[in-house]
Amino acid sequence: MKFVTALAVSFCLPIAYAQSSTPRPPFIRAVGQGSVSVKPDLAQIDFGVVTTATTAQTAAAQNAAQVSALLAALQTLLGSTGNIQTIGYSLSPNYNYPPGGNPVLTGYTASNTVQVSASDLSMVGTIIDTGVQAGATTVQSLQFTLQNPDPVLQQALKLATTQAKAHADAMASGVGMHSGAVRSIQENVSTSVTPVVATPGATTTPVLPGLVNIQATVTLEVDLTT
Repeated sequence: MKFVTALAVSFCLPIAYAQSSTPRPPFIRAVGQGSVSVKPDLAQIDFGVVTTATTAQTAAAQNAAQVSALLAALQTLLGSTGNIQTIGYSLSPNYNYPPGGNPVLTGYTASNTVQVSASDLSMVGTIIDTGVQAGATTVQSLQFTLQNPDPVLQQALKLATTQAKAHADAMASGVGMHSGAVRSIQENVSTSVTPVVATPGATTTPVLPGLVNIQATVTLEVDLTT
């Protein structure tokens, strides 16, 4: 059995080499783009609470008290219509660095980041104001997005693929040939959001959600046939 196996391997090698040396047909590469813009249906606001004290225990305790007040106010405002979660926490020492001297410990800073997700975009301004009044020291970010981006993404990909195929057909026709089988297909997707616009002078912080823009780029490699 060992001898037969060795013979089988020795005969397969030339065949594999002959197959790999077969020239492939010429091909073209075409790129298509598709862009879809829709209104967002989800807002995410990140609140930060930063406290500083001479000891780590005091900084942490002060931070906990402020965050507890922040969470209570947000939960009272949103009820079951929003989602609140902690997404970051840190407690670190602070040092002073005198010229030519050793670092001097000056205290500690505690930082807690709370993220609020809300599907009622009309409440975003009120949520921001409530958070700041309840003890948030920073509003780290405000982002408008989609709860389920897949349908929009698929639409953008379909548009991009259709355009890439049309480009391939046009280029093949231009050289007197036809586009054949697809060798490979690659995708690249990017998402951008229209900047938030705030207008001063209102009773609550005004925001404009804008649009969520999803752009897909598809690259096709297509065989050329006569």
